[in-house]
Amino acid sequence: MNQQTEEGRYRPTIGITIGDINGIGPEVIIKTVVEQKLFDFATIVLYGHGKTFSHYKKLLDINSFAFYQFNKGDHFHDRKSNVINCWNEDVAIKPGEENEDGGKCALAALEKAVEDLKNGVIDAVVTAPISKHNIQSEKFQFPGHTEFFTTTFGAKDSLMFLCNENLRVGVATGHIPLMKIKEELTAERLKGKIALMLSSLKKDFGIRKPRIAIMGLNPHAGEDGLLGSEEKDMILPVIQELKNRGELVFGPYPADGFFGNGSYSQFDAVLAMYHDQGLIPFKTIAFEDGVNFTAGLPVVRTSPDHGTAFGIAGKNLADPSSMRAALFMAIDIVRTRRS
Repeated sequence: MNQQTEEGRYRPTIGITIGDINGIGPEVIIKTVVEQKLFDFATIVLYGHGKTFSHYKKLLDINSFAFYQFNKGDHFHDRKSNVINCWNEDVAIKPGEENEDGGKCALAALEKAVEDLKNGVIDAVVTAPISKHNIQSEKFQFPGHTEFFTTTFGAKDSLMFLCNENLRVGVATGHIPLMKIKEELTAERLKGKIALMLSSLKKDFGIRKPRIAIMGLNPHAGEDGLLGSEEKDMILPVIQELKNRGELVFGPYPADGFFGNGSYSQFDAVLAMYHDQGLIPFKTIAFEDGVNFTAGLPVVRTSPDHGTAFGIAGKNLADPSSMRAALFMAIDIVRTRRS
């Protein structure tokens, strides 16, 4: 297997998990790896099932996608997508239907990809969307991929980091109910998330001296205590402590005006206090090519920034731009870490 491109750059092996077989995961994967030029940059391993991919290939009428290499993992083809069969039984494929089989197959692909990540068979993994509901089982009891990978790879903490070329947004609190944000958001948590963001910007994105903007928790960043005291009592002291250490950390900023007037363009990354505060503006600005990256792990994991989209599954309507961006971001991060 050739591990270098023509330019002498490292050519990683990237795994892609199929996600929910009844969602748009198989479609956006096929639409991404059908591009032959992709194989100039990476070896591609698809975790799922050959019959499932063949079903969607026929359903989508993509005749040019005829280069599968079914594989047990002992050798990967450089110029073809290597398909690893992750389950043996025949499964009824029902695009648009959220059912038990979709969850079981998604988990089987995820488990095999994790095994290969741990054994160094692949350099990184791109995860297609799962249903957070039907994948729940004795083996998977997590709010989503981020928490699953954090636990599986023994990381003390991780950062949900939404990225594209022009905007990077992390969240201090992730998949938790809105009512729990205040009790979860402590000075120690904030310091930890900022540390993860700074480390990732340096290690994964090659930014030597990153500039980070911190959002306020309350409307108008508390309005000098009129609308809440968390900014004055917790967020501002954390920012000042980091500034005293020489870090370029600024804020807290009112989130609405900050994103509305384009201030994010002056920073390398933004830390939002909770999920929707960060993800709503990110997906508004960068939905087509946005990538969800789990920072702080010893392995590289990215995913498209959308869900299963059962409503359009199997209708040839899914846009593969985010999946393609997730794949190339995984390649870039692997290379940056190696350098």
